Parts: sequence; structure tokens; C-alpha cells
Amino acid sequence: MSAPQPVIVLVRPQLGENIGKAARAMLNFGLTELRLVAPRDGWPNPSAGPAASGADVVLEKAQLFDSLADAVADCSHVYATTVRKRGITRPVVTPEVAARDIHAEPGRSAILFGRERSGLDVEEVAMARTIITVPINPEFGSLNLAQAVILCAYEWSKGEALVSPTLVDLDPPAPQQEFEGMFAQLDAMLETTGFYYPPARVPTTKRTLRTLLTKAEWTSQELRTLRGVLSALEGKKLPRTRA
Repeated sequence: MSAPQPVIVLVRPQLGENIGKAARAMLNFGLTELRLVAPRDGWPNPSAGPAASGADVVLEKAQLFDSLADAVADCSHVYATTVRKRGITRPVVTPEVAARDIHAEPGRSAILFGRERSGLDVEEVAMARTIITVPINPEFGSLNLAQAVILCAYEWSKGEALVSPTLVDLDPPAPQQEFEGMFAQLDAMLETTGFYYPPARVPTTKRTLRTLLTKAEWTSQELRTLRGVLSALEGKKLPRTRA
């Protein structure tokens, strides 16, 4: 039995827009359980919906808590995200390592994210058993809330069967016969224009052209289009065929 998905806990978030953006980041990678601890502007917040860009299921299911202790009371594994050294002795891991552990650990896990301006305070970090820190540019260690959430959500999603479908179905490659027809047409045109010169290099030039043109896996539609171009240059039209 696989471990349940981790709970994302936003501790005293300040702006509704940032809650919405965090929800959007979560749903992109299959996370839907959001818990809010004492958001500054209250909950529900009308600014969250537009910022979520359609991640309404996350906002609708979001749970509100007065304290962090209540928010993680049912969680066996608590991770605190921070980029600063807090003077607290805890294992420190990357989001990738944390994600692997969450998938392997029985019981529910929670990932804590702090205020937009100052992050988690020392007492809140102390409630966690493990600290998650992102390797980041030491000259500019500034992640916004949604960015921090998306890093952890993405790493967790690697262990899930999430699929990014192509926007359109790709056409199959054209059969060799169609390619040979196109190449024969091009070859005949080049013969009449005197392209093949000097005669001693004709076989090499033809092989080079064939190699160049076979690097792409042409579809039937692409070959018809190319042959149409050749026919136009030659001053005649091919019989119309159905695409």
C-alpha cells in the first residue's frame, strides 16, 4: 500500500493571492490536501480563487487551524522548509530526498511553509523532525511561497503516475515509397537545372542529399507539401489528393 500524499501546511500566510498560487502549484503535481494555520487576512479569502487559476478543488478542501500543533496532530512525519540555519539539530535534506522518504514512510506526512516575509520561526521549525532546504544561489536566496511549494510538489510527483499528454496526436512517418517519389521528383528537377556538377561528383552529391533528407521522419502530409513546393518551382501542379 502506497503512502498517502503529503499535506501542505501554510503557517500564517499573509496574502490570499499567495494561498491561491500555492494551491495552483500543488494541483499541477497532484497534491490536493492544503491546511492553513491562522492566515493573516482570514479564510476564506476572495483573492485566493483568481490566483489559483482553476485549482478550486484544493481551496474548497482546505482546512483551517488555529495552531500548527493542531494542523499536524495526525501526521507521523513533519518536514519544515527553510533556507536559513536555525541552530536546531535536525536532519537536513533536499526536496528530492524528502520526497523519496515520504513515499517510503508509512503514515501521513506534512510539509510546512512559513510566512511570505519571514518564513517559519524557530518554534515552528522545532516541531518538525526533518528540515528541507533547497540548494540555492548563496548570493540570492529568495524563493516566494508558491515557488517553494512547487519545488517540493514536483519532487514528490516523480513517484506518481502523472502523465503530460502531447497536445495533438503525431502523424506516423510516411512509407518509404512516398519518400522515394519525392526524392525522384527533386532529383529530376536538379538534373534539368544543371545542379549536378561536376559529373564525377554526381553520386556523392546524390548520397549527401538523400542522407540530408532522410534525417527527418517525414509524414505523408509533409511530403505532399514539399512535393507541392517542388511542383510550383517546376511550373506545374500535382493532382490534388485528400489530406
